[in-house]
Amino acid sequence: MKRNIYTLRDHIKESLKNPEFKKEWEKSEPVYQLSRTLIKKRLIQKISQISLAKKANTTQAVISRLENMSVNPSLALLQKVATALNLRLKIQFE
Repeated sequence: MKRNIYTLRDHIKESLKNPEFKKEWEKSEPVYQLSRTLIKKRLIQKISQISLAKKANTTQAVISRLENMSVNPSLALLQKVATALNLRLKIQFE
């Protein structure tokens, strides 16, 4: 007997049919991509949040909030983090 499993992917797909949900989902995409990229670059370099925070002259809590999308970072903070990761900050409008 095949069991129907309702996954998170199924839930998101269904929820995206709601125009209000879809609008908020799309609005959060840039923040999600920033967070995802920051985590990826930090892990590639094998740097802990604490080490990155020290290099960026901030705290581990700030790095954690950046990575879990619970803060609206300033450009200055993003530049400090990019520099600490030996990266160039690039912002663009499409």
